[in-house]
Amino acid sequence: MDDQTRIELEAAAFRTLRDHLMEKRTDVQNIDMMNLAGFCRNCLSRWYQEAANERGIEMDKNEAREIFYGMTMDEWKANYQTDASAEKKADFQKAFAENVGTDKA
Repeated sequence: MDDQTRIELEAAAFRTLRDHLMEKRTDVQNIDMMNLAGFCRNCLSRWYQEAANERGIEMDKNEAREIFYGMTMDEWKANYQTDASAEKKADFQKAFAENVGTDKA
């Protein structure tokens, strides 16, 4: 497989993941994703923002998040985010520190 085809396939898979989380699995909470997989929608949006910034494209955190939420973060929270238990919050702190680090908060 040539590099361009590989890049196109990877991009298609990534778009499918983004759309799946945005449209089909709004019930999946970020805290659960982070606790189980070590990443969440916010991580995906940060990676996207970092890639854009590395290429000289100005993009802030809120712009990148709208790409992964399909709406503002406040709208997403109001429509889909549920309360998390104290146990999930504690697990999240550990998962965040292990997978993201404190400098990315």
